[in-house]
Amino acid sequence: MKSLIAKAAIAAVFALGAGAASAAVTVNYVNMDQFADLPSTDWEREEVLKGLADYIKKLGADLPAGQDLTINIYNVDLAGREYPGNRASGDMRVLEGKSDWPLIELQYSLSANGQVIDSGTAQINDVSYMNRMMKRSQETDRLRYEKRMLQAWFKKTFLDKKPG
Repeated sequence: MKSLIAKAAIAAVFALGAGAASAAVTVNYVNMDQFADLPSTDWEREEVLKGLADYIKKLGADLPAGQDLTINIYNVDLAGREYPGNRASGDMRVLEGKSDWPLIELQYSLSANGQVIDSGTAQINDVSYMNRMMKRSQETDRLRYEKRMLQAWFKKTFLDKKPG
């Protein structure tokens, strides 16, 4: 019994150490009232912003341990256009694949050991968002096009870069 407890204690120490060494990701929204396109209801707007921030944090899990990423988002324009509906059914988002592509404008700063190792601004968009294949599991995600666009940008900006 003591051996089992000792093993569990050692595993807990290693788990805590691993969590402390992982990358920290912070997402800030700047001047949200000036964003180009967010849902009109408070709860939907909050759901979208939380969904984007959570997804960026999930992407950040692939950063090397000890790196910290801060992303300030200055504009969000979701895929499609929102048309007001009546109170019972809510608003409706229509995706046409024409001039309604997703766009996110941001500034980022990647640091390690308190030193900034990469920073910049980006205007991320996906003009051909309706012409790309989508995994069946993503088809019901309301932020599927924005997440795919963020994933491609994240991979190109942080994961595919060669050191030096």
